[in-house]
Amino acid sequence: MKVTTTMEPTETVAPEVTRSSPRKAALVIAVLAVLVAAPMVLGAYPVTTMTRMLAFAVLVLSVDLLTGVAGLPTLGQAAYFGVGAYTAVLIGLHVTSDAMVQVVAGLAAGLIAAAATGWVAVRARGIVFLMLTLAIGESVHQVADTWSAVGGSNGLAGMPPISLFGAPLLASGFVYWWVLAVAVVLFAGVALVVRSPYGRTLRGVRDNEARMRALGYRPALARYGVFCLAGAVAGAGGALWVAQARFVSPGDLGFEVAALALLSVVMGGAGSLWGPCLGAAIVLLVRDNLSASIDGHGPLVLGLLFAAVVFIMPRGLAGAGKGRRKERPS
Repeated sequence: MKVTTTMEPTETVAPEVTRSSPRKAALVIAVLAVLVAAPMVLGAYPVTTMTRMLAFAVLVLSVDLLTGVAGLPTLGQAAYFGVGAYTAVLIGLHVTSDAMVQVVAGLAAGLIAAAATGWVAVRARGIVFLMLTLAIGESVHQVADTWSAVGGSNGLAGMPPISLFGAPLLASGFVYWWVLAVAVVLFAGVALVVRSPYGRTLRGVRDNEARMRALGYRPALARYGVFCLAGAVAGAGGALWVAQARFVSPGDLGFEVAALALLSVVMGGAGSLWGPCLGAAIVLLVRDNLSASIDGHGPLVLGLLFAAVVFIMPRGLAGAGKGRRKERPS
């Protein structure tokens, strides 16, 4: 009887997976089609707002990679987001307006900054790791706020419009399509990493570090690798952010940005990748758009929304229906 009981879930789950795969593919195609078509039916302001949402979602994706996949809640990713943003603006001001060069430079800058600071942070876990990343973020923010070479508290402005293959992208729709394309590539890359053997190693370290160490794995090295990868993704997100804004200031890498990114992950569902991206869109929509129409009470709305999601959907938006399915009798 035990053998029969053990095999029953396998027999019932397999058809569900088969049936759900085409549905997921169709849903992904539909979402991408809607996103691609958005500039054709929306005005300049909504398209600009969606561009900012996509860039912020890339930052949130890097936070989810650490928090949801590796089990390392962080408040420091805004630092690498800011490093990528400042690098892209400096490249745009003094080197070239080529969008590809700026994204690659932002990604590389985020990777280097994460590699330089992560080797200390990954040796800790839990609240200690959280506080170390917060210290890293605040340190980078202080440097940006006081260093005259990057504009100090005034930031850097006057970045020319980005260009592709020599043609400047002046229309907001063209900038949106560029940011969307890079965001999709980054999302696909992170998804491949999460589903790879390395991703399984990260989840194993997250769930049972002692067992993984006994099997011969090196948890600190695995965490350091994902920390560097998350820094690179955040740096690319910073480059995408300034591709639309054409301006960067210390506020773009402050504590508020880091906290909102972590809030987006919790609301969307840590570890699901797409859920935190949806949470990022909601958070930015409330902060930048809804807040103005409710007398600046956007943070209050975000707090209430966060409390509601935590109590009603503990697994976040991405896990809203999973609990009910598991409660159904087999």
